[in-house]
Amino acid sequence: MSLLSPDAPNGMIIMNCRHRKESPVPPTKRRQTVKYNLYRIMPEWRRLPDAQRDAAKEQFTAVVEETASTMRIKSYSLVGMRSDADLMLWCVGRSLEEHQQFSELLNRTALASYLETPYSYLAMTRRSEYFDGHPQGDRARHTVKFGQAPYLVVYPFVKTRDWYTLPQEERQRMMDVHIQVGQKYPNVRINTNYSFGLDDYEFIVAFETDDPADFLDLVMELRGTEASKYTRLETPIFTGIARPVRECLDALG
Repeated sequence: MSLLSPDAPNGMIIMNCRHRKESPVPPTKRRQTVKYNLYRIMPEWRRLPDAQRDAAKEQFTAVVEETASTMRIKSYSLVGMRSDADLMLWCVGRSLEEHQQFSELLNRTALASYLETPYSYLAMTRRSEYFDGHPQGDRARHTVKFGQAPYLVVYPFVKTRDWYTLPQEERQRMMDVHIQVGQKYPNVRINTNYSFGLDDYEFIVAFETDDPADFLDLVMELRGTEASKYTRLETPIFTGIARPVRECLDALG
């Protein structure tokens, strides 16, 4: 499933994006560090007394809300969506240390004794070589801006090595077609983050949408594009519903 450009900016997209020489990458301090943390609740959790679970939820929520005053965090419930993940926290910070400190605080909560972390993705923002002329390119590429869409689809993405050996002009030509398809779905908003050398993947992509059907149709149409054949991996896929963190925890039981 080849989705838009894994080199796309944060937001939808432009037509007539011809080959351009990539601008120098701005200083690292302008970039953001991004984490997608996915948690699964252990069955033992639901056997605890109600009062004990409520206290643990309050403690966990307080840590998230306090940390959100210095680091951007958005919570999504995956309950009923997958069997291997129940909660996702989309975290945007300025350094690796911020993310580590946040995890340390969560690990000290009572709820942490009943949480597993089956998936965790680390990435950074970066300027795209395919969308350098986007009018909001700097903001879109270096600042993650949470939207108000109720649904988020997240997955890791890896291109084939053959893709990187193609001439830039050839890659740009294929991405122009990709971009044109994406323009047909304005309710789907992409956030592309880079994981090269930081994690096991090349990109982590997150799509915000008001309607999952729009995203499904976009994916099906992109399957027919030439660039799609250069996709090596784009799973696992996580579909979450945006909810306040306390509501996400209540959904765990």
